[in-house]
Amino acid sequence: MVPTRTNTAKMKHKVHGGKHENTQEATARHGPRCRAHALSCGGLLLYGFEGAGWVILARISHDQAYPGIEILPRSRNWWAWLKGTPPECVHLGEECDWIATLLPDTLYLRGKRAQQRDPIRPEITLCRECLTSAIGEELESFAGRVVAFEPDADLFTQYFFVARPDFEAAGLRPEVAQAIAGRLTQNGAVCAECGEVAKWLWFSREQVGSLDEVEKIAESPGEWLCSKHGARNLLAAFEGIADANIFYMNLPYSEAGAYVWI
Repeated sequence: MVPTRTNTAKMKHKVHGGKHENTQEATARHGPRCRAHALSCGGLLLYGFEGAGWVILARISHDQAYPGIEILPRSRNWWAWLKGTPPECVHLGEECDWIATLLPDTLYLRGKRAQQRDPIRPEITLCRECLTSAIGEELESFAGRVVAFEPDADLFTQYFFVARPDFEAAGLRPEVAQAIAGRLTQNGAVCAECGEVAKWLWFSREQVGSLDEVEKIAESPGEWLCSKHGARNLLAAFEGIADANIFYMNLPYSEAGAYVWI
């Protein structure tokens, strides 16, 4: 699937056999598993192999990208560098039931890495608490529109944002893309929590169980939330999941899109 982990934390491996697994099947076969890394000793350079040559993907250290996150020293020593594994937060030095690999500015379109920011922030593996710390403020401040689906705790291994223009390239079926796009254009709703203008439309598992349920995506009321409460609702959903091994998560970009899971 995505980056192989070698930390000492407790991990589980889950496979989802649903139809919409094709959403990022190219990622699973040709994405993060096939990319190569080269980090300087200071973590300042991140290279990726694209096509026939090497390209510089980032010039930013983990400390700069994730201030306040304490990195496990052995996760960025020479052996970790040799294996090409990403740095981990210090909490993953012990047994941990909740692990997520964050690639904030990376999307995989038709099996190829698509950079959404320059410079991109490097890959990192985090426990749930550190993930919340790393992404909470940015999620709350995202000004765009979001349709977000609550993940299936027993099945999901990836949770990623896809902007509307990238729906097709990311592998969303046309009817699914059309249903989500229709919800993104709806205006006039207010946040169920505070009454501010709503930017997020949240679908619980009870309302939409999977991306195969196209009619429900188009017709279910969902829950309209402002950016702040939408972000907090997502993080609360993660908090309600006892254990997880998320191979890939990114952060919102562009003006509108959807958070989907596989």
